[in-house]
Amino acid sequence: MTEPTPTQTAPAKPKRPKQNPAIKLALEMGPLVLFFLTNAKFGIFIATGVLMAGVVAALAASWLLTRHVPIMPLVTAVAVLVFGGLTFIFQDELFIKMKPTIVNTIFGSVLLIALAMGKPLLPVVLDSMMRLTETGWKILTLRWGLFFFLLAGLNEVVWRTQTTDFWVSFKVFGTMPITVVFALAQIPLMMKYELKDEDEPEHW
Repeated sequence: MTEPTPTQTAPAKPKRPKQNPAIKLALEMGPLVLFFLTNAKFGIFIATGVLMAGVVAALAASWLLTRHVPIMPLVTAVAVLVFGGLTFIFQDELFIKMKPTIVNTIFGSVLLIALAMGKPLLPVVLDSMMRLTETGWKILTLRWGLFFFLLAGLNEVVWRTQTTDFWVSFKVFGTMPITVVFALAQIPLMMKYELKDEDEPEHW
């Protein structure tokens, strides 16, 4: 039997095509913008149906472009379908209003519990978009976990104290900009703890 030579290597695993950031943002914002516009003209119930269709279309588009569905948009889409369905079944807008609270609480809880157990899940959630040291992932995971709880609290305050139209506007023009600003504020941390190509990853 012929021994494999040192130059013989296994075929490289094909890399998953990366999604253009502009397209990624459009897929995330598109359903929300349609939700806002439809609510202004037809009301919350028809807008909820449009949102449900929009998140499914966004996931399908993401799959067609990259042959991959990101975890967070997938979980969010499932929640939209579940709570949107409950909104229609019971004809009660309370369900779709509570969806962001429940989803963000779940995200925050999962991240912080996993962190407490010594296994940050943020690398999985972010689909390995970056490489950080163990310390970097821990700090970033803590920050995002707490931030998700902040978003949950903000959603509760807004929908309980404001009109439905105001809540819809806040969901589109409040939550997303706040999240973008928070994400940009984490760039110095990520740059500080980024693993370079020549660095050896730390073992957890």
